[in-house]
Amino acid sequence: MDLMTLALPQEPAGGIAGWAADLVDTMGGPGAGLAIALENLFPPLPSEVILPLTGFAAGQGVISLASALFWTTLGSVVGAAALYWIGVLFGRERMHALWARLPLVKTSDLERTEAWFAKHGTKAVLLGRMVPIFRSLISVPAGVERMRLPVFLALTTLGSLVWNTVLVMAGYWLGDQWDAVETYVGLLSKAVLVLVLLAVAVYVVVRVRSRDRTGSGSSGSGSSGSGSSGSGPRHRRAD
Repeated sequence: MDLMTLALPQEPAGGIAGWAADLVDTMGGPGAGLAIALENLFPPLPSEVILPLTGFAAGQGVISLASALFWTTLGSVVGAAALYWIGVLFGRERMHALWARLPLVKTSDLERTEAWFAKHGTKAVLLGRMVPIFRSLISVPAGVERMRLPVFLALTTLGSLVWNTVLVMAGYWLGDQWDAVETYVGLLSKAVLVLVLLAVAVYVVVRVRSRDRTGSGSSGSGSSGSGSSGSGPRHRRAD
């Protein structure tokens, strides 16, 4: 039976789901792996669609469950490794040069971030693979900070295997209701995005206020100095 008909009984064969279904139907497990590798490189491609759909395909016997988990995890690692090397090629010097051109930030902010990543980078990479949006992004700073490649690959494999297993198995168990997974993970993705935007907004507000206070302090001390020097001569003239 054709996977496209199985996967999308109530929807037209199109969009991301139709594209992913076609890849799996045509190439089997490697098609699912290719789709997930591309999802890592282009985060707008949703893993919450591709992975449950792959699990549904496994439930229908189009591919085996072991093949679904193996190829999707391999695709995740390949995509993450490509982003890691982008971070390596970009490098710390270019990162510092770019950072210096950005408004509202200081070099010390980047240095603190580097220190944090050096201390907590392993946890960030492992857990980041299981957080929507950051699944892909976390690989770039790992490359910039030159995390040891074997460590990066091991953490990425483990984190990806957990995330992929949860979503693939959800699609496998839900059957033709596999698309319900997208709804719940989509809500989680939106919540993460809102939290990130709030954090950025708070950071910008704090930074702007800090600069305003610094500017006011400098201006106040300058005017105070002028007043004091002006009063000096008047006092001497009185004498």
